[in-house]
Amino acid sequence: MPARRIIACLDVKGGRVVKGVRFEGHTDAGDPAELALRYRDEGADEIVIYDIAASAEGRTIDYAWLARVARVLDVPLCVAGGIRTLEQAIACLEHGADKVSINSPALERPEFITELANVAGSQCVVLGVDSRSENGEWSIYQYTGDVNTIRRTSRHTLDWIVEAQERGAGEIVLNCMDKDGTRDGYDIAQLAAARKLLSIPLIASGGAGAARHFPEVFAGADVSGALAASIFHFNKVSIGEAKLATRAGGFEVRT
Repeated sequence: MPARRIIACLDVKGGRVVKGVRFEGHTDAGDPAELALRYRDEGADEIVIYDIAASAEGRTIDYAWLARVARVLDVPLCVAGGIRTLEQAIACLEHGADKVSINSPALERPEFITELANVAGSQCVVLGVDSRSENGEWSIYQYTGDVNTIRRTSRHTLDWIVEAQERGAGEIVLNCMDKDGTRDGYDIAQLAAARKLLSIPLIASGGAGAARHFPEVFAGADVSGALAASIFHFNKVSIGEAKLATRAGGFEVRT
């Protein structure tokens, strides 16, 4: 299997990186450009930048700002934030993004996944999935960037990721909301259930709190990559430490 990826995530709101717990109570974590450069230097395999308020506010990301950040990075960059049209997605790619991640707009119009894959290629299309356990099943949420707009949809998580794969998504980032910001480990049960249904890469998101959590999720759910935010932002664990633990657990990582 290809080397496992350690991915740094920057949730941006109002021009600043923020982090909460279970998608609520956001606190300031720093400047996004400075953090992106720091993670580049630490050896991140990929950097993800989410403008978490864009969909709820009916806008998309700032292309000029994206270009400035992309210009100084030499690792893959994925961006998300209110990308609702092919024109917006292509503009992100033209301004330096390597991938675009879509979430709420894909839930509103699932055929957007196919349209984007046909134009940009599936390798550029990432589906972000915000999932929470409700009454014994995993359900999809949208507009999760603001506590005032977040809402549950009628879709079930496992059904939605299968549909997205069939529609042309090249990668799934499964954000396990009940684990977000808790730092008590990834939701291995949910991720393992998703992995069984997918042939495309699956990225774990939500719950990283210690270096050991990275090899644990690779072993328990066979994910392609593990994404983390707050433990990197607040220097609880470095990307280097996450990679050392992953390698010690028997998994290949890029040096």
